[in-house]
Amino acid sequence: MTVDAGLVRLVNAVLWPGFSGTTVPSWLGHALDTGLAGVVYFGQNIDQTDAAQPARLSGALRGIRSDVLIGSDEEGGNVTRLDASRGSPHAGHAQLGFVDDVAATRWVGRSLGADAVAAGVNVVLGPVADVTTQLANPVIGVRSFGSDPALVSRHVAAMIDGVQSVGVAACVKHFPGHGDTHTDSHLALPRLDLSWAEIERVHLPPFLAAIEAGVRAVMTAHIVVPELGPAPATLNARVLGALRSHGFTGTIVTDALDMAAIRETVGAGPGAVQALLAGAELLCIGNPANVAGRVDVDDFLEVQGALLAAVADGVLGVDVLERAGASVARLAGSGSVAAASVDAASFESVPLVRAGITVHGTVALPQGDLTILDVRSRPTMAVSSQLDAFSDELARSFTVDRLLIGPAASAAGSAAEAVAVEHGIVVLADRMATAGDQRAAVQAIVNVRSTAVVINAGLTAPMPGPWAEIDARGASRVTARVVRALVSGVSA
Repeated sequence: MTVDAGLVRLVNAVLWPGFSGTTVPSWLGHALDTGLAGVVYFGQNIDQTDAAQPARLSGALRGIRSDVLIGSDEEGGNVTRLDASRGSPHAGHAQLGFVDDVAATRWVGRSLGADAVAAGVNVVLGPVADVTTQLANPVIGVRSFGSDPALVSRHVAAMIDGVQSVGVAACVKHFPGHGDTHTDSHLALPRLDLSWAEIERVHLPPFLAAIEAGVRAVMTAHIVVPELGPAPATLNARVLGALRSHGFTGTIVTDALDMAAIRETVGAGPGAVQALLAGAELLCIGNPANVAGRVDVDDFLEVQGALLAAVADGVLGVDVLERAGASVARLAGSGSVAAASVDAASFESVPLVRAGITVHGTVALPQGDLTILDVRSRPTMAVSSQLDAFSDELARSFTVDRLLIGPAASAAGSAAEAVAVEHGIVVLADRMATAGDQRAAVQAIVNVRSTAVVINAGLTAPMPGPWAEIDARGASRVTARVVRALVSGVSA
């Protein structure tokens, strides 16, 4: 069947896929030539050994389509694509929220924007506006500025101001707020079991602050708000209508449609159709590297084919595509990628991160051999990187032996590992804010080795344990540098 070329262009204009490799695959070049909105970078698209490669890749994309939208998750802290294998050099949201200096947050936003400009990226997928009211939240945690709506609001506005000051669009996420969920939407469909009135009181204020700050895009959350219906927010006209009712006139971007919350419920293709009908405008297809054996073009064709079929069946009107495409075009024309510089004298990353870290007890370790007992959870797909910056950094000051125990290890097994170690011990954890396997494992280790130092890369507990602990509030490269300095007594 022959498909009208004009209709293909209308469909492509609302699609934002990921892709494999560090160069432009042929299918992607063709799609850009036929109106594709742009691409989202993930770690596999960046050659970390070649500083000039991201800019060359972006230049190649712009050589095909000059107004291409190139997005990247650059939150600072744990989440980066441009520095996926090196670790971010920027303070994370939780550290910035703890320091609570909006000028510092604005500077970090500008630094993130400058990094994006250097790589040819013109949409930063951040900041995170979620208010962390659920300490057991498996996917937000230290990606949030904190648990107080007013604090989160002022830092969201400051970071948007910083990012957009260099001509890059910010895309705040995840509307209407992912901070009170117990489920990772990469793996299942979460529910936000709160009344809409409670959501408006606690979780919407940072998004309203983002709108006031002139944010150019808002990313949806794949979460169900039962009071507004069974469809997740990304596919829910009532939820997205609420965003518009608060005065947002920019582009509504979906979270990735390949996430299990959509793919394993309605499917990525039908989900794309429903998202457009609900009011979304730019459809983020997702990261083909998240599932072994997945082929990037197949994900793109699945969503593209579903939209074409929906138009043919009369389910999706051409007018919906036209309105969404016009919004995406406005986003593409809202800024310009030009050389950007940051006043490094204003703030420096290491002192800023150090201010965002707290220390309980004595954390000095003897020089020489060091065993790291790593009880952390597997990184989420949002973080993506398998980098262990702490082990890498500590190896600069110690002879390191890392034992990956994992969070499912029994407390008895963790204690046995500690007993077998003859020298200094560091315990790496990231789920210390609530009771569970990790906290039990840490307790068992310090019960038999009281000199162990715990590095908590996650949210802090309401009451710290009776052991030496560094609450790092993140696991970035710069955080690991500061932690190494704290435990070894050397300069970061």
